Amino acid sequence: MTYYEQVQEAAEYLEWRLGGGAPRVGIVLGSGLGAAADAVAGAAVMPYGEIPHFPHSTVEGHSGRMVAGELGGAPVIVLQGRAHAYEGYSPREVTFPMRVLGALGIRAVVLTNAAGGIAQGLHVGQIVLLADHINMMGWNPLTGPNEPRFAARPGAGLRFFDMTEAYSKALRELAQEAAREEGFTGDEGQAGELGLALKEGVYLATPGPSFETPAEIRAFRALGATLVGMSTVPETIVARHMGIEVLGISCVTNLAAGLGSTPLSHVEVEETGRMVEARLAGLLKRLAPRIAAKVEQEP
Repeated sequence: MTYYEQVQEAAEYLEWRLGGGAPRVGIVLGSGLGAAADAVAGAAVMPYGEIPHFPHSTVEGHSGRMVAGELGGAPVIVLQGRAHAYEGYSPREVTFPMRVLGALGIRAVVLTNAAGGIAQGLHVGQIVLLADHINMMGWNPLTGPNEPRFAARPGAGLRFFDMTEAYSKALRELAQEAAREEGFTGDEGQAGELGLALKEGVYLATPGPSFETPAEIRAFRALGATLVGMSTVPETIVARHMGIEVLGISCVTNLAAGLGSTPLSHVEVEETGRMVEARLAGLLKRLAPRIAAKVEQEP
C-alpha cells in the first residue's frame, strides 16, 4: 500500500466515524496544551491507535487522540498531541496526520506548540503568534516523489511552491481580533501604537530531543529567531503544500538556554502548558468561528 493510499484509508475511516461532513478547521495541540480539547462540545473521541496507520505519540503531555465536535459553535477536528522525529518517526510519519486532515477537507489549521523564548521581553506563559519560521531540523518532509493528489485546493500540490506567507496574515488578523475580545492586553506583547493584543514572532525548529545550548541560542537570535521548539515546521510545510492555511500559536513554556536561572526540563514545559491552557482554550473558542466563517466563504 502506498503512502497516499494509507492516507486515504485513514481519511475514509474517519469520515465513517464522523458520519460524513467533516469540519473545515483543524487544531493541533502541543505539549501540555491538550486540555484545550475539553472545550470541544459534543465531542467524538478517537484514540490514535484506532485510526489506520496513525502514529502514536510517546511524549508526556500528548494524549494521542482525535477529538471532533464544536468549538465556539464551529465544527472542528482537534489533534490532542503529535508525533515527532526524535521519537523515531520518519518525516512522512510525522506529517501523516496533517495529510489526513487535508484528505478530510480541512482548509485551515491552527498549530500550537510549547516553545522556548529567545527574544528579550518574552515571559513564561506568554502566547505568541507565528509570523514566520526557520527550519533547522536538517530535513524537509517533502523530500522524495511529489504527490499532487494531496492538493486540498486547486493549484496546490506543486513540487515547488511559495512559502512567503507560511503563516496566514489573514488568520493572524482574526487571531488578534479574538485576543482583544478575550482580554489580552499590552503585557502580552506589542500593544499600544501597533494595536496588537498578541506579540508575533519567528519560530526556529530543531530536531531535538535535547534542549539547545546557550551558544546555539545566541546563534539562533542572530538569525532572527524569537522562539525555539521541536515541532510545527514539518506540519506547516505539508499543509502549505496542500493549500491549507496555517495559523501558528506558541506558548512560551520556558526561557531558552542561558536566559533563565534554572536547568531546562520537560516537566517545566508541561507545568507551564497546564497553567496557560485555559487561556489558550478561551482564545481558540473565540477564534474557531471566525476561521470557519472565512474558509466557508472561499471556493
